[in-house]
Amino acid sequence: MPGSTRTSRSFPSIQLPAHDGGGPVEVTLIAQLGIGAGDVLVSDASQRQRHHPAFIDALDEPSARLGGMHLQHGDASSLYSFVVGAGGHPFHRHAGPRMFTAIAGSAGTELRFASASDRQLADDPAHFLRSLRRVRIPPDCLFTVRFGGGTWHQFASNSPAHPALFALSCHSNELAGAMSEQARAQAQANAADIPSLTDVLPAAHWPTATTLAATPLLQLSLQAAAPSLRARLCAHTRTLLGPLRRFSLEPLRGFVERATPAYPVCSSAAPTQGMLASALPHSHYNDTTTLALHGGQTGHRSASALLADVLDGFLRNPPAGVGRLMALRNRLVAPLRLRTSALGCPVSSLLSSDRSRVFGGRFPVLDARVDAEDRCAEVLLGADDRHLRFRSSVRVQFNEDGQVEISLGSRVQTLNAFGRFYMAMIDSAHRHYVAPALLRRAVEHALAPELAAWSGEPAHS
Repeated sequence: MPGSTRTSRSFPSIQLPAHDGGGPVEVTLIAQLGIGAGDVLVSDASQRQRHHPAFIDALDEPSARLGGMHLQHGDASSLYSFVVGAGGHPFHRHAGPRMFTAIAGSAGTELRFASASDRQLADDPAHFLRSLRRVRIPPDCLFTVRFGGGTWHQFASNSPAHPALFALSCHSNELAGAMSEQARAQAQANAADIPSLTDVLPAAHWPTATTLAATPLLQLSLQAAAPSLRARLCAHTRTLLGPLRRFSLEPLRGFVERATPAYPVCSSAAPTQGMLASALPHSHYNDTTTLALHGGQTGHRSASALLADVLDGFLRNPPAGVGRLMALRNRLVAPLRLRTSALGCPVSSLLSSDRSRVFGGRFPVLDARVDAEDRCAEVLLGADDRHLRFRSSVRVQFNEDGQVEISLGSRVQTLNAFGRFYMAMIDSAHRHYVAPALLRRAVEHALAPELAAWSGEPAHS
């Protein structure tokens, strides 16, 4: 088929005018990825999307709502991810405008757009085909697409052995355009999804393979013009090697790490007065780790509220290093039938199933105390084992000078020779790493409640 080629030193792009007065279609190539990278990315993102809480599989376009509207801040935008597989999806449209960034699979993808209103389709069914345009995207490419509301569109892979694309789509105004009452009510409730915002083209208007092949085609490419031998060889190589790169021996994982601020801590002997001293007066080992904050670092108005958030932090934001040490310890002592826990021992009883006494309505404790002004709050934790007994105190003190002290104290009473050997082995690590790390991460969580969900699921007993 004869054609013409336009060269660009920037991002190759096209703009298709909308024949019904709507917004134009804009497609731009951004970058060429490595051979087979498109298939790998689409496969990986598709699996992760499937595990998202808002995942929905409908209309041959699996998707997930990654972020909803914030109408209280005047923001009606939403963010979605979606995948189009090798089989493509049906022609459809949305009421509002769309903008998305996508990665094409390793065979490339074809984007199809048509501008036809309901009235135009009713008056002249052939109008759909006359307005239809195809845009071909090369393999393993990063590209962007933008089009107005009401634009019919369909995406399909250039090969049945490869996925078409993975995309991140921004709905700049979730409430824009003419939609059904049911769809608008769902959108206004901030509960919309891609299927509810989609109108599928009646099958009577779908083009056949023959009529589709006869419609105008635009080809975008990077590094070599699409009709050239170099471009064809490159596309063929990517098509062959793409499936090979999909296979991975690594499990599907993801990590989010939040750097813990270097809150100043100090260590000292356990106090001789208070809940901890009276709970276990004949101890053989004791220590206290105290973290000091100035008043501006916390918005908590009461010691009990801050203490509850610190206890939640022990459960939901434990240090990974302490977790690994506990896993090793649990394996070593399992043959001895000693008590095991996923949490560091100073606070491990927070996983107890005993709810005879709780603090803050949900944290199992041995005892708790809050002063009349709620300027000092303390809970007592602990458990008994075959080789030792331990008690821990978590305490929050609001001082008159505005400083806030949060402390984690421990007392241990050994019951036999193995208990004394055990404590001699772990005492230094407990004082200098385990207790400070636990306290820092718990306080970090307490001072950032808006990020509480960041750490994933809470620990369970």
